Amino acid sequence: MTTERRPDAVDAILAQWQQERPDLDVSPMATIGRLKRCSALMQRRLDEAFSKFGLTFWEFDMLATLRRSGAPYCLAPTALFSTLMVTSGTMTHRMQRLEASGWVERIANPDDARSKLVRLTPAGLELIDRAVEAHVQNEHQILAPLSAADRSALEASLTDLLAVLEPGGE
Repeated sequence: MTTERRPDAVDAILAQWQQERPDLDVSPMATIGRLKRCSALMQRRLDEAFSKFGLTFWEFDMLATLRRSGAPYCLAPTALFSTLMVTSGTMTHRMQRLEASGWVERIANPDDARSKLVRLTPAGLELIDRAVEAHVQNEHQILAPLSAADRSALEASLTDLLAVLEPGGE
């Protein structure tokens, strides 16, 4: 049995296309449109939580990447920017901002005297530990209205889609 739901913004777009181009099968727009809309709406909720710690999404992402790398919370810049999927130029700019905030520092690489490593400072570690706890709580709240079965089905479907979309997928 399907439950009644109220029409959403994507339904309105689909109806417009159905009226203007009834010859097109726009059914993929339903899925992709809802994914994009969910992403945008979730990003707003995530950004609100990050802002309570004076962080932007990318700042949280960089600090969290260093934190989850384990003690001593230190990575080579190339490992950091490849994990975050940004260019080296973007990475340099972002590292400078995080350094200026006192959340990361560049230290000598003991394995290569020509390079530096990026490490969380004690202030950065304390900040990301508090922020990640709030972030996880926020994610629980976002997904709370869905049943456990619905969350599991959504996770499985998104995993399948990601496997197709990522490099090396079908």
